[in-house]
Amino acid sequence: MSRRPGTPRLLRQLNDRAALELLLASGPLTRTRLGQETGLSKVTASQLLARLEERGLVQVVGSQAGGRGPNAALYAVVPSSAYAVALDVSATEVDIVLADVSGTVVAQDAVDPSAAPDPVGAVCAAVTGLIEQAGVPRDKLHACVIGTPGVVDPRSGAVRFSFDLHAWLEGVFDALGAELDRPVSIENDVNLAALAEHAEGAAEEVSDFVLMWLGGGVGMAIVLNDRIHGGRSGGAGEIGYLPVPGAPLPADVGLPGGYQSLRTEEGTIAHGFQSLVGAREIVVLGNGQGFEGSTAAEVIAAARKAGADGDAFLDELAERIARGVASVSVVLDPGLVVLGGAVAEAGGDDLARRVAAAVPRIAPNAPDVAIGRVPDPVLRGALLLAVQNAREELFAATAEE
Repeated sequence: MSRRPGTPRLLRQLNDRAALELLLASGPLTRTRLGQETGLSKVTASQLLARLEERGLVQVVGSQAGGRGPNAALYAVVPSSAYAVALDVSATEVDIVLADVSGTVVAQDAVDPSAAPDPVGAVCAAVTGLIEQAGVPRDKLHACVIGTPGVVDPRSGAVRFSFDLHAWLEGVFDALGAELDRPVSIENDVNLAALAEHAEGAAEEVSDFVLMWLGGGVGMAIVLNDRIHGGRSGGAGEIGYLPVPGAPLPADVGLPGGYQSLRTEEGTIAHGFQSLVGAREIVVLGNGQGFEGSTAAEVIAAARKAGADGDAFLDELAERIARGVASVSVVLDPGLVVLGGAVAEAGGDDLARRVAAAVPRIAPNAPDVAIGRVPDPVLRGALLLAVQNAREELFAATAEE
């Protein structure tokens, strides 16, 4: 097997990347500290910084007092050296955020494409308008990530199926790629939420966990060894289809065609785990017990406000959720289950405690149960991934120079 020789140019490329990664992760550093952290000599560190400064990738941002002699210059990555854009696409709204390579948000917007005569054009115009408003040159935009419901095939990057999205999504994906002339990737929304919770939320510093999403629909992300496990076709975690006790199978509801025939007028799935904890089912359960509300969050809020009178409903809801948690736990034994989405947000820590108490009555594995802590986790996860992709593009471009 042939190996690329350790040429001076290759070593410079490796050193440049290591320095950029360290500066992005650790903030401004002196030349001495950079050399210590990377193992480079003072001479090599000085040459490296001079090279990156000449390319407009790093700059002096201050100084640090030391012992004798002049203060040491502090170096940081130039934030405007690269940008990334992220989108959270739902059936009724597209949220857009633009950030520089440091991860700092510089602009954001939202658009309702379903109300526009040209949904694809409306989304593209919103994205390009945001970029122009922020004064970002097109050649500085290095990555774009779209977060959306549905199963994303890892082999093609396409959405294989989704019950919640309009047909214009595929057009947005293609049009943005052409308009921006930059890499555009599409990712499952729950997986992105898990990335956000793993980076800065309830699952921070946890290597193995699952995030169960309880919103309009039901989904799940699996993180093993700090990585999203998508499965062969990207369908790992589609827990809404899980057959669980108390939930009908497709044949039970007269749908012999399987999951692909399970689209109702309301856009929800009529069997499996989702028939226990889907938003519509929670509303029906709550209304039946006297808690008014048109959404699951409203019903849960009414039950919590009722105090002891709401306990029976909340316990029943927790028991239903626990069936899914227990099913996952006996297979993966993740140790931590994070509950996300509108239902989890409305139920709060009280719901998490009830679910955690119900699981041991069903299965031998009893994971910790927590509520997600990251605001707008899908958009945040999409941005974290987009920024990482932008950094990779920047590193690659640096290596080519």
